[in-house]
Amino acid sequence: MAENRGPWTVRRVLEWMQGFFTRKAVDSPRLSAELLVAHVLKIPRIKIYTDHERPLSDTELTTLRALVQRAGEHEPIAYLTGIAHFFNLEFQVTRDTLIPRPDTETLVENVLQLSRNEPGFASPRILDLCTGSGCIALAILSRLKNATAVATDLSPEAINVAQANATRLQLQDRTTFLTGDLFDALDGTAHGQPFDLIVSNPPYIPTSTIDTLDRNVRDYEPRLALDGGLDGLTVVRRILAGAAERLTPVGRLYIEIAYDEGAATLGEARGIPGLTDPRILKDHAGHDRVFTAKRG
Repeated sequence: MAENRGPWTVRRVLEWMQGFFTRKAVDSPRLSAELLVAHVLKIPRIKIYTDHERPLSDTELTTLRALVQRAGEHEPIAYLTGIAHFFNLEFQVTRDTLIPRPDTETLVENVLQLSRNEPGFASPRILDLCTGSGCIALAILSRLKNATAVATDLSPEAINVAQANATRLQLQDRTTFLTGDLFDALDGTAHGQPFDLIVSNPPYIPTSTIDTLDRNVRDYEPRLALDGGLDGLTVVRRILAGAAERLTPVGRLYIEIAYDEGAATLGEARGIPGLTDPRILKDHAGHDRVFTAKRG
């Protein structure tokens, strides 16, 4: 953005950024450019298309240059703008939380399908473990108007983000956030009674695999939320072991897993007393994505 060929209009800036991001192998170069420009100009992304000839001020260009440089180093656009979209909702994200991904919507979709098709789940009491940004619990609550949720996370910073998201989505009156290690966060509180649903997107990437991940994940997303131990199932096993005693007699468990961990998760679950009907649900790409089981 150094050559002098007249004013840097929205159109010209977008064209330059798209080319730069393409050369730097940034994901979705055009979309990334549009999101950053809309963020700096403080306008909805759709308005870019009616403001193509608007010139950027020197202050706006300075701010944008800094963000473009960081994006060129593969810092995720969601962290640069502080916003990610999940289940048609807008969530605040920081480097203390994972960026919500479409794969995780599989879990939400299956919970909503359960609530529509089976009695007793229209207004469930939900426990969300490893809540991060709060996207799973809050997406479910946004559709189930009588549901309530308790959400836990080991990271106090993540809990702060989740609480802010509950407030921005006007769901704070139906959510409780607790800092702590999985079920232990419930100890000594008034929230220990059994839940109709337990949901979780826990760390599930094997430790040795993390350094092979794409740079935008490996270098920027919180390792605490990624590292699932030697085989990726360390936290999953702990959830499986503690779930039955925290579920109501007809309660259900849903855990997001890696695409290649379905068989191993089923094997672990079959040895857990109190869990029945273990199954793997597939995402829209046909990959194993969610483990589910019943209390029984």
